[in-house]
Parts: sequence; structure tokens; C-alpha cells
Amino acid sequence: MIRISELKLPLAAIAVETRRAADAPPETEADRQLPPHPVDALLALAAEALGVTPADIATLAVFKRSFDARKHNLLVVYIVDITLADAAQEAVLLAKFDKNSHIQPTPDMSWHAPAHAPGDWGTSLSTGAGERPVVVGFGPCGIFAALVLAQMGFKPIVIERGTPMRQRTKDTWGLWRKKILNVESNVQFGEGGAGTFSDGKLYSQIKDPRHLGRKVMNEFVRFGAPEEILFAAHPHIGTFKLVKVVEGLREEIIRLGGDVRFEQRVVDIDYEDTGPSTRAIRALRIHNQATDETYTLPAHHVVIALGHSARDTFTMLHRHAVAMEAKPFSVGVRIEHPQGVIDRARWGQHAGHSLLGAADYKLVHHAENGRAVYSFCMCPGGTVVAATSEAGRVVTNGMSQYSRAERNANAGIVVGIDPSDYPSDPSAFEAELGQELGNVVRHTTHDAPGGYHPLAGLVLQRQLEAHAYTLGGSSYEAPAQLVGDFVADRASTALGSVAPSYKPGVKMVSLNSALPHYAITAMREALPVFGQKIKGFDMHDAVMTGVETRTSSPLRIAREDDTLQSPTLFGLYPAGEGAGYAGGILSAGVDGIKVGEAVARQLNQRPH
Repeated sequence: MIRISELKLPLAAIAVETRRAADAPPETEADRQLPPHPVDALLALAAEALGVTPADIATLAVFKRSFDARKHNLLVVYIVDITLADAAQEAVLLAKFDKNSHIQPTPDMSWHAPAHAPGDWGTSLSTGAGERPVVVGFGPCGIFAALVLAQMGFKPIVIERGTPMRQRTKDTWGLWRKKILNVESNVQFGEGGAGTFSDGKLYSQIKDPRHLGRKVMNEFVRFGAPEEILFAAHPHIGTFKLVKVVEGLREEIIRLGGDVRFEQRVVDIDYEDTGPSTRAIRALRIHNQATDETYTLPAHHVVIALGHSARDTFTMLHRHAVAMEAKPFSVGVRIEHPQGVIDRARWGQHAGHSLLGAADYKLVHHAENGRAVYSFCMCPGGTVVAATSEAGRVVTNGMSQYSRAERNANAGIVVGIDPSDYPSDPSAFEAELGQELGNVVRHTTHDAPGGYHPLAGLVLQRQLEAHAYTLGGSSYEAPAQLVGDFVADRASTALGSVAPSYKPGVKMVSLNSALPHYAITAMREALPVFGQKIKGFDMHDAVMTGVETRTSSPLRIAREDDTLQSPTLFGLYPAGEGAGYAGGILSAGVDGIKVGEAVARQLNQRPH
């Protein structure tokens, strides 16, 4: 097959039945019944690029579709895969265009399992001579680690502290509607992980030479995601559709011999010395939250796919000297605008076109104080949601359904920070992580790069989230301010034309104390600049809701480059976003596949 990129058509060439008004809700499910691809026009463009006739092309499939809105007349840009009626001619054309970056062989994007369970694996399990790998956490990383292990025949056991999807959704709505927080079943914890209550974005900028992201996408489609995600440049699923997809993946893991156990929280680990300076994990101590009992699960191969909010587990692993270090992340707020404002700014005369849907954006500004301010996790036609997993704290995040049909657009406006910004005062550690750790910090030095304590970013997160809770009135309402008031440095006392979507509600305040001074200063400088890039972005009535603190994990759990195991605890495989190796659904799924493969290779080396 031949892959041809940069085939461009004017938007007007794409047939659509209706055009929506620019101020209408951006999408409904009916609107997403998209027109077929313009195959005849693409055949003509592909034939022209290759110097053949359309009749010479046997098949054409769209691999990717994106939009170029840099000019007044918007263009639709395609990447296609074609086969020729004369298969022998393909090699001739590829040789002819070998210097053309837009005409290349179609790569093999299928997943090839690097290992398989021995033929007696099932028998050895039943006799106790074998051993099943354990996956801790059932977010995107844990799901795909467990899935590939199951597909390779290794029958994994999944341990998830939260509840199954349906119950988790009810628990999450309990906070949003009734201000009742379940600390073990919420936006952060439970089946599907934090990505469930998000926009369901499925794109990433990671390097992916093996096309493992395609494996993730194909599995999503197999279990109910729209086929559009396979060709959209910025694919997304949305929460409601993601629920069904995750449940389907769970059932597939079980069908292949895996075991998924909910309401099971890892509270400790057991290990043994295997040499003068080496250790190996031997078991997990697990608290069954349904029965309030604690038990031991033997485990020699443990994928630790925690997510970025498992602070108690991070602390436990640190107590056992599992190597980790503080890493940079970002803090900020959620900003909301009418979706129509963003549509008009991004799509111009084409705003409301049914093929385009709700417009998104990506912004960055380098402030004079040296801080980078940027948009994060932009959710077109979505809502701002309460995302705390700990009592007495306020955290915001963004969410969209597949239709992206809500009135407002929202995104994080965040500022990059690094370990030099994190607390080092022992009293801060004691206040946020307990007296024992405070005493340890008080009487020890740290070998981590720069001498920064691995849990210092976690301390900062908790400080900011607790203060946001207080600013919001100590009721899980969030502190909020109008953009115009924020830029003018005056407290907001009332809402304007933009109705905030955050539930349980907002309290109008000044956000000056919600974030460090350098972050407030950088954001205040950035917003007018963003208004120059997207007309209306700095509109007075746009709403800023605080705080956004869980943009990524505040630490990285070390792992070896080849085996992907912890260098200080053999058999422990740090993985995904919580361990510092991913950022979002797609990259977390890809990392889960890599780690699942690494476990399988290691298991194949053991006698059975």
C-alpha cells in the first residue's frame, strides 16, 4: 500500500446537508452523523500526485483528516492509503517518489505480541506452580497492561481501589449535585481512571514508532467507540461513550482469563532481599473496602498504574525506599467562554459548519517573569467539573461528551512549575503528609537531583487545593473570578453573561491568593495576549474557576530503560501517568502496552 499525505480540498467541496448557526449549540448526536468521505475527489488528487489515472487505483482509505484554518477559505487536509490495480506498479511508484515525504509506503500498524504464555500456563496456575501478574489501577494504563497480558495468555489480576463504572458515576454525581464526596469513588478513582470524566481526548505528541497508539484506538472502536476516532486529527470519545467502551474492555480481559477486582486498595507491599543491594517484591497487602478486611496477595510481577492522584500509595512506596523523584507539573485555573465565541474566532465564516463541530484551541505565552502560560486539556462544548479525591479540598478539571454540545468551551490556563518551586519546610510536610514524614524531612537530606524531596510537589498540590476549598466557602464550591476583574486586579462580586458550568457551584472572589504570586502575575500578562490570538478570549465576562492542580503527576517513579522495572525493587513496574510516563488517555494506554509486554517477556524467562 502507498500512503499519500497533504491532499487538500476546500471545505465547500465536502457535501453536508445542513449548516448550523454560529451561535447554536455546536453539536448533537444527530449532527455527528457525518457525510461520507469525498472519495471521488480524493481519488483524483491521489492519482494526480502519483501520475496515474483514478482507474489505476483499486482502493482508497482515509487514514487521517484535519482542517487548515489559516486562510479565509478553510481547507480539509487528508492522508490516504491506496492500493493499485496492478500491485507490481506500487513498488515502481514508491521507488520513483522515494525522496517525496508525502508519498511513502503504508507502515505496518498492527500490534505483534512479543511473548506468549507457555502452553502449560493454565495448568501451572491451577497447581500453584505458576504465577499471575498483578495490575494495580484500572485507568487507561492499567486497562491496556491487563488487556495485552490477557491477550498473550498470562491471565492478569487487576486491583482497583474504586468502584465499577456505573456505581462510580453515581458516586461522582453525589459530589456534583449534593456536595457528598466518596474518597474512594470519584473523578480520580474507579474503573476507567481520571480520563473517564474528561473530554476523552485520544491524541498525543509522544513518539510512537511501533504505532501502539493505533492498537489503543482499534481496541476502543472494537468495543463501541465511533470509527471516526481512527481518522479524526483530534479524536475524542466523551464520557458517556467511554463508559461502554471501558466496560467492554473489562469483559474482554475477564473472557481471556483475567480477574478484575474492585474496591481493593493496596495499603502495603512485602518484599525480600535478593542480594547485597537488591530486593524483589513478593506480595501486596490489600484492604477490601467492601468487607473492611485486609489480606495478602502473593505477587512477583506488579504493574503499578496508579494515576496521578494516588497520594497515599506514593507515600507508602516512598516509605519503602522505592526510587522516585519530584518532577515538574503545572498549576492554574479553568477558563470558560461561550462556545460560539471560540467557533467564530477559529473558524471565521465557517463557524457552525456541521463537519467542523465545536472549535478547540491551543495557546502558549512566555511571560516576562520567565514562566510559561499555556492552555491545557481544552474541552469544546463541555463543562468544568469538581475533581477532588480528598475531603476538604477543591480541584477542577474539564469534561465533554462526545457531542460537545454544551454552551461553554473550557480549558485549563496553567503555569509551568518545577521542583525548585515546591515546599521544603518540614512543617509543611508534617501538615500535609503527617508527623512521621515531617520528622524524616526535618532530620535528613535527600539524594534526589537538586536535593528536592520526591513528595514535595504533592505537598504543594494539597496546600493549594485546601486553600481553594476555603476560598470557595468550605462547601466544595469553587472560587471564581471574571477575566476582566482578574486582569484589572479587583475582586469579582457577580457573574456576567457567561454562566459557569462548575457543580456544586462557584463563589465570586479574587483569585490572587489561589495560586503562587508568580503564577498570578504570568497569567495576568498572558490573558490579553491570548485575546489578540483568539478574538474574545480576554472578554470581561469569561469565568476563571480555581484551582487546576492535577495536570500531571508531581513525581516520577524510576524504572530501568530495558526491563521497565524499578531499579530498587525488582518485580515492580511503574507505569502510566501516575508514575510520570504518560499524560492523557492515549499515551497512558501506550505505556500500559509497553509495560504489559515487559512483564510478559520477564515471565517467559521464569521456569514454570
